[in-house]
Amino acid sequence: MGQKKRIFLAGHRGLVGGALLRQLLARGDADVILRTSAELDLRDQAAVRAFMRQERPDAVILAAAKVGGILANNTYPADFIQDNLLIQCNTIGEAFGAGVRELLFLGSSCIYPRLAEQPMREDSLLTGTLEPTNEPYAIAKIAGIKLCESYNRQHGTDYRAVMPTNLYGPGDNFHPEHSHVLPALIRRFHEASQSGAAEVVIWGSGTPKREFLHVDDMAAASLFVMDLDRETYAANTEPMLSHINVGTGKDISIAQLAHMVAEIAGYSGRIVFDKTIPDGAPRKLMNVSRLDNMGWHASIDLAIGLAQTYQWYLEQPGTKIRD
Repeated sequence: MGQKKRIFLAGHRGLVGGALLRQLLARGDADVILRTSAELDLRDQAAVRAFMRQERPDAVILAAAKVGGILANNTYPADFIQDNLLIQCNTIGEAFGAGVRELLFLGSSCIYPRLAEQPMREDSLLTGTLEPTNEPYAIAKIAGIKLCESYNRQHGTDYRAVMPTNLYGPGDNFHPEHSHVLPALIRRFHEASQSGAAEVVIWGSGTPKREFLHVDDMAAASLFVMDLDRETYAANTEPMLSHINVGTGKDISIAQLAHMVAEIAGYSGRIVFDKTIPDGAPRKLMNVSRLDNMGWHASIDLAIGLAQTYQWYLEQPGTKIRD
């Protein structure tokens, strides 16, 4: 038997990193190298350089990032752009310095212009103004894509990038202020159901439409893209437009989503929308034809995935459940 590929998975404690770790371990065809942020601060170039040159991984999956919802992005814009730029530059640059030829970078759908034509194609990148509420984060992610592409052009590496739509699932962040929309709704409706609250207030008008992808689907798509031979990947991308959208190709309004989560959580009170809170982009739906053409499609239905995620949330320590 051949020697297993050694893969450094950066960000294994995060939402998508955790799903990637579960699937890599289930496959059993790689030795996965892991470090917590306490063990390796990816913002520290010297530390990343020493790590890469000691471990010499065959491949890197960069799932580590500073992430958060609209409120967090608005409150800490400098942190979001600086931390993510440092993480990306250090990890990608020092991976190359240690001889790593294969790398997968995970980005975000926020890279596209606020008013991009829907559904958003990969070639919408850099064609318009970004959504102001998360512009610093988006610019960092765009820089990550271009860093991968530039190493490929200059050095012949095989650095790839996948851009997920909104993710959810086991391991999500359910913080009342810093979480993304879906886990925030799950927590809010669960607590309202438990307390018997007469109403639940949802940030924004409820009219924006969003697409949601289960994190297990995202992990599967990421490994699918990473496993593609170079010829197939090159035939379906372009040297300076090489990133691949990952999504379901379907979206739902925030109002519809709120009612769906309320039903799963057993909440029957009023749902009120606070229009003083910014909505963000009016619609964000991914065009996933590039990935479809290569043979991968999402498989987890939103209703089923939400129910599974709510059950996982109920099982976490500290989640209050009324008798």
